[in-house]
Amino acid sequence: MSPVKRLLWWILAGSAGGLNRGRILELLFEKPSNANEISKNLGLDYKTVRHHLKVLQKNNLITSIGADYGKVYFPSDLLEKNKQIFLEIWSRIGKKEIKEKR
Repeated sequence: MSPVKRLLWWILAGSAGGLNRGRILELLFEKPSNANEISKNLGLDYKTVRHHLKVLQKNNLITSIGADYGKVYFPSDLLEKNKQIFLEIWSRIGKKEIKEKR
C-alpha cells in the first residue's frame, strides 16, 4: 500500500471526523472555497470546519491562498496526483456512511 493510500485511509476512516474531512475534500475538488463557504455548504459548524482544514493542511492534502477570513482552500498537488485513490476510498466508506446516517 502506498504512503498516500495509508494516509488517506487514516484521515478518512481511521480517525474521528473522517467523514467530515472526506466531505470537505469532495467539496474542494468541485470548487475551491473558504472556511465559511465550506461551513454553509456542508451544514457544519465554522470552528469544526477550521479544525478539519488544519488537519488536512498539516497532512499536505490541501493548500491555501490568502489570509484570515478570505483564505481559500484547494486540493494540494499531492492530493490532485492521487485523486483516484481518494475517490476509491471515499466511494467505499463515505457514501455508505452518509446514507446510513440519514
